[in-house]
Amino acid sequence: MAAETFGGATVVMDLGLARGEPDEYASPVRSTVPRWFAPVVIAVFVLLGSAASAAPPLPALSALLAVRIGPADPYALTDAGDLLVQSLGTLVSYDLGNGRLRWQAGSEAPTYRLRTGGGLALLRPYTGTARIDPGTTAVSLTNGSALWRRSGSVVTVAGSSTLLAVSSVRSFSGPGRRVQGAVAAVDPATGRTGWQVPVPSTAVLLGVPGPGDLAPRMLLVHDDRTAAVHDLTTGAVLARGELPAADYGPDNPVVSGGLLLLRHPTLTGRMVSAFDPVTLRQRWTRPAGFAFGITTCGRLACLAGPDGVRAVDPADGSPAWFRPAWRSVEQRAGIVVAFGTPAGESDPVGIVDPATGRVLADLHGWRLVPGSGGDHLLVTRIVGAGARTMVAVAAPGDARPELLSYLPAGTGDCQAAPGRLVCRSTAGELVVWAYQRKG
Repeated sequence: MAAETFGGATVVMDLGLARGEPDEYASPVRSTVPRWFAPVVIAVFVLLGSAASAAPPLPALSALLAVRIGPADPYALTDAGDLLVQSLGTLVSYDLGNGRLRWQAGSEAPTYRLRTGGGLALLRPYTGTARIDPGTTAVSLTNGSALWRRSGSVVTVAGSSTLLAVSSVRSFSGPGRRVQGAVAAVDPATGRTGWQVPVPSTAVLLGVPGPGDLAPRMLLVHDDRTAAVHDLTTGAVLARGELPAADYGPDNPVVSGGLLLLRHPTLTGRMVSAFDPVTLRQRWTRPAGFAFGITTCGRLACLAGPDGVRAVDPADGSPAWFRPAWRSVEQRAGIVVAFGTPAGESDPVGIVDPATGRVLADLHGWRLVPGSGGDHLLVTRIVGAGARTMVAVAAPGDARPELLSYLPAGTGDCQAAPGRLVCRSTAGELVVWAYQRKG
């Protein structure tokens, strides 16, 4: 279409398509852009949309909760996933899952440490002298209410919810292990005394497994070397026997592989003997060498001494493997760790396979954090002349620890729980860190 003016009049002429444009320009029958253009544009929009909607990745270590606490104030992590903190005598419970306050109890006298058992927090104030009995106060872990108070100490038995009232004797055997006077069952709900077992002089108390899947039992080893197995429900005597003379220290005897293993001296040298915890009959006796401790190593028992660590089958005492460079082992939640020092924790060799003694994860240069993350452990390492502390995850399937993050300066006295790391700080705080593995 075109227009021209002749003598003041406008003449319109239809030029049609004769100017050379293809018919498809007026009404195209296919796209005039490349075929790849549309998919690329769509892909770009999808990527931009997903990037905008995706949350940023969480840090490997993030502070969940911070609580004011004094340098001597105790704290504890419960099996139910709670954090107990006592500051200036006030007991507070927090949920480790979300950091929220669960309850706060009234003021109690400060305690040296927090112990739990039977759904209770067992508070025994520290007096500094054995002449004063501060008694034991039971606080409900559910709501923080004080349920009862009684004289003496109240202890727990491994693998059982039973509470026992004892009069402890100061010794190297550990709190509540060497007792005197009488042992009495305590009702967790009321604090009242149930059955009682007299102890003429002193005795070593420990829990032993029952036959098959039955509940644990109480073993009392008296000063005259007579031993008795008692039912924890009724206090009745189930078996009696005589055990060899021994030191009966904190780790002697121990329960390993369903048997009671005892180190004891003889005229021909130091021996280790195995006894049936149900009948107290002796199963076998083998030379103990220079071993100063016995520890459970998976299905085996490990004898540790200055000449190395020797694993034996608790069923018959037959040797399984020997590592002369090791000095001790420790088992946490089924994970066995070997150490180059007798005390442990300060010089770990690595996570080991308890069946073969093979090192699965190298831990040289790291320190174990008390507690367990479930299927893994937490370890720390100081770098830069003490300037910073690294925290990492150590698991049997990894050749070396997996670094999580660096802890702030002045952080220490840590404990581990599944997905959580709880540490004191020099700023007077107890900080709960949430962590997640990178894998």
